[in-house]
Amino acid sequence: MTTPPYQPGYPQPGYPQGVSDKSKIVAGVLGILLGFFGAGRFYIGDIKIGVLQLVVSVCTLGFGSLWGLVDGILILVNGGTDAQGRPLRD
Repeated sequence: MTTPPYQPGYPQPGYPQGVSDKSKIVAGVLGILLGFFGAGRFYIGDIKIGVLQLVVSVCTLGFGSLWGLVDGILILVNGGTDAQGRPLRD
């Protein structure tokens, strides 16, 4: 009997159920370094907030990138959740 291929919405093999396959370290570093573009939020699958971070940064001529910086630091310190509400793995 073979295992079925990976299907979206189901946990990937090797990860405990209820824990995201996305890393909080990667999400935090992306948020800090590329917060202007909303890269940390795009990485964890939170497209709406990623687009908002990008729009705010463009409309405020770069001052909105502070949101991404703070968001990245908070993800590193407190962790966070992915788009499905699962906690990010360490």
